[in-house]
Amino acid sequence: MFEGTLTALVTPFRDGAVDEGALRELVERQVAAGIDGLVPCGSTGESATLSHDEHQRVVEIVVEAAAGRVPVVAGTGSNNTAEAIELTCHARDAGAAAALLISPYYNKPTQPGLVAHYRAVADESGLPLLVYNIPGRTASNVLPETLAQLAEHPKIVGVKEASGNLDQMAEVIRRCPDDFAVLSGDDSLTLPLLALGGRGVISTSSNVVPREMGELVSAFRAGDETRAREIHYRLMPLFEVLFVETNPIPVKAALALLGVVGPEIRLPLLPLSEPCVPALRAVLTDLGVL
Repeated sequence: MFEGTLTALVTPFRDGAVDEGALRELVERQVAAGIDGLVPCGSTGESATLSHDEHQRVVEIVVEAAAGRVPVVAGTGSNNTAEAIELTCHARDAGAAAALLISPYYNKPTQPGLVAHYRAVADESGLPLLVYNIPGRTASNVLPETLAQLAEHPKIVGVKEASGNLDQMAEVIRRCPDDFAVLSGDDSLTLPLLALGGRGVISTSSNVVPREMGELVSAFRAGDETRAREIHYRLMPLFEVLFVETNPIPVKAALALLGVVGPEIRLPLLPLSEPCVPALRAVLTDLGVL
């Protein structure tokens, strides 16, 4: 279940509210492209600016729209353990297959505190959990030895690794059991992580090119490393342009250019800067998606 290419879905907005119709269409587009799973309410989904009611509704819509065709891994993280438990239990009751929890941000817990946090959510919710390690956003790095401790819990089943440190990712794979899924949190590091023994990626770029990101991972895992490298190098300009400004600013701009969702984004994020738009358009054109 926790392998291959999973899309970190954007959250479409219209007139200040969640655009439920566009969200359902986005799910259909992803499923039709053969994606392996959907991850609503992560960083790409602007979870930081969703109200609790909106957050829960987005998870419900994605589960309903997916209709069991692909697993839904709901973003339910918080720096408040009680709040994370509440969101995770809601995702469980809504029918999510698992939850993705960002490591607690701002309050900077110790490594034992991180262990206690994730174990508490796992114990209370009973839902399979993926740790989301992204120190650049949280100032809290979940170390390999900490992940090895967490992997001992039967409901903590993997990690989205976005530390950007391949040595650290390799150490996680070395220390953790074979059935603990290590997924890339950086599109550009998907292929290197697969070579180290990673299981796949939770991808931003697959909002735009779901079929191609899926093929990159599946080709490598089928033993066709040449094809995987070809796709990786073809997509490198997209990986770069989708992160010229804070995620999800560029990917939302890309989807708006494609007519998939509207351009609306919530403060404190702003639409993509005008000087960046021609480069984004050029990359999408070169890939043949625009």
